[in-house]
Amino acid sequence: MRSCAFDFIISIIGVIIFTGLTAYDTQKIARLAADPRIEGEGSQLAGKLSILGALTLYLDFLNLFLFLLRIFGRSQN
Repeated sequence: MRSCAFDFIISIIGVIIFTGLTAYDTQKIARLAADPRIEGEGSQLAGKLSILGALTLYLDFLNLFLFLLRIFGRSQN
């Protein structure tokens, strides 16, 4: 089932999904950073949450990049 049009549509959908996930995760990290309960519990929890947030954004950007590469990296036959 190797179709160029189907592959292109899947790539476009992937870009839209991971763009939305990036925006959502960014807002989630901003909400967590503004939460006063996290600051009061010590820097260990804040450190773990910052690492988890960075990893989440890294994976979002990586997948977004891969889908963009699938769109723009096609060879013209």
